[in-house]
Order: sequence, then C-alpha cells, then structure tokens
Amino acid sequence: MKTHVITAIVCAITIMSVTATAKSANDTPPGATWCSLCTSVPDMRPVNVEIVKRLVYTDHTLEDSYAYNGSTREFQWDRIRQTLIELEYGQRNPSDLWVTLQNYKNKNGTAPLTASHGRDAYNTDTDIHGTSRTQAIPLYSADNFSVPTRYGRDGTLFRYLKDTAGYVKICSMIYDGSWYVPEKYVKKLSTNRFDKVIFVDRTNQNIATLEKGEDDIWYVLSMNPATTGLHNPPYQQETPLGTYVVQEHKPKMYYLKDGSSAIAGFAPWASRFTRGAYIHGVPLNNPDATQKDYIEFTWTLGTTPRSHMCVRNATSHAKYIYDWATPLESLVVVIE
Repeated sequence: MKTHVITAIVCAITIMSVTATAKSANDTPPGATWCSLCTSVPDMRPVNVEIVKRLVYTDHTLEDSYAYNGSTREFQWDRIRQTLIELEYGQRNPSDLWVTLQNYKNKNGTAPLTASHGRDAYNTDTDIHGTSRTQAIPLYSADNFSVPTRYGRDGTLFRYLKDTAGYVKICSMIYDGSWYVPEKYVKKLSTNRFDKVIFVDRTNQNIATLEKGEDDIWYVLSMNPATTGLHNPPYQQETPLGTYVVQEHKPKMYYLKDGSSAIAGFAPWASRFTRGAYIHGVPLNNPDATQKDYIEFTWTLGTTPRSHMCVRNATSHAKYIYDWATPLESLVVVIE
C-alpha cells in the first residue's frame, strides 16, 4: 500500500514549525525551525518525501487508523512526513557533521544550575523550560559562559558547528539558535546521515519504524502498538518528546523496585535513547528469568501510558528494533 506523496520547499528561514502543539517548552516536538547556522550552505531545492509501506516485521500490525475504546487512533503520517522532510533537508550536505549530547546517570558531571530555575513534581531542579537537571547537559549562550541558559536532554541530536576553547558550538532542530556545550558532554558521530528512524507517538500509543530507500522513498517496516511513560511522581515519568539518537543496546535492561535499590526484574531487547528511557519488550518481574520465560505480548500494549519513561513493545518487535537500529546511527523521534 502506498501513501500519497508530499513535496515541500524548505529552508532554514521558511520551514514551518510545529512547536505550537507542544504543551510546554519542555515538551518541544521534533520538526521545529532550523537555525540559519545549521547548514553550511543553504540549499533551496525542494525536498520530496514519499512514504511507502513495505512491512518487514508483520506481527501485531496496526492499520493506518483503528478503533480504540470508543475512539479512533491513527499513525500520524503527515507529522512523520514533515519530520522526515526536515531531516532530509538537514542532512543534504555530506560535509555537515552531527553530534549527540550524553550525560547518562550524570557520568559526565551534574549540570550547573541555570540562571533561572525551578523545581518539578519529582523534586528535581529544572531550567526555565521545565527540563530536569538530572542527566541533563548545560547549554550556554554566546554572551554568557558563566551560567547555562538552559538544559539539553541526554541523547538529543544536534548539528555540529565548530570546536572553540573547550566548548563545542552546536545547533538543533528542536532548540532555537546555536549553543555552546562543554566538550565532555558531546559525542561526535561518525555518520553524516540517518536512514533509520523510529517514531513513537504518545497520543496514539503506537510505534513505526521507517528506513530510507531509493530516491525520495522512505519505507515503513513496522506499525505496532506501544506503551509510553506515565507522568506519575515520584517514580513514573512520561516519555519526553524530541529527536534522539539510539545510544546503546542491552539484551536485558534490569530495573529496580520503586523506592529501592533491589532489582525487581528486567525488560528484554532494550534500546536506550535518552536517560533511562528504552524501547524494550514486555518486562519480566524476575531477575533470573531466561528466554524461555519471555512474554511476547500483553493486553496493556497500545492502551494508555503506564511505564517509567520507557516505550514497551511486543517482545519480538523490541528484538526486531534491537537488531535493526544501529546505535549512534539511528534516530528515535517522540511525537504526540
């Protein structure tokens, strides 16, 4: 089945922003305006994207739109297409470089407090946009290297601009303007384009994998139910909106009992994309479980948010993503 084609003319100045749909600056969806510094040579040629279904993983497949609890849910192909158009525009010049921000478990140091800050429902410090200081990356403006202006999220995709005196100047699809980041928080990527993108939809509780094909085609490889994170302090957190780079794979992602240091169990075939957020299979509340104990599917998948920031999948779909999405070369885009 083939979806309709969309052609758009995009540039760093005229590209449409979808940030108006965000609930707050902390929830900035992907597809916001590119800053003019993000491309070394602006290219005004049209960008074409055609989305075509060529399912590779076919278990638990959802339709384009489907009934749920008396309402209709859908895959937001227009939103997905717009994001792919902007991504294609951003990676047209093969000499441009990408980076991802990294501070998993504050391994590169707790970010300094921002000039304006507050506290969130989880009793953690935040910047003026509500982004938590926990596992965050400090973003400095050109006129103030003493105190960060705001925080960037672990795993976020940025465009590399230049190195400068212990800092890296970067630009992003979802943060306005350019920023300076201490180099210890920046991972320069060896790839100069991304051909594999996972879209997670918080509103419709679904997930789709797409891969670039020939010419202007992006192929849909899977369309499945998923369950995202729930805002429920102090332990459960929503899956954050944004554009992230797959950071790492874990065959077993062990998790703790809420409020304890005791291991409660693990989730199989986990792909981490920001902080402790993974795309993974059905959790097992038994740390000693083996593959013969794995649970393929649960009725809660694709219903309502209920995880601890992660994105739950059917276990075989999580394994498919684990095998397909190469770390530091694949993207996760969380929309709503």
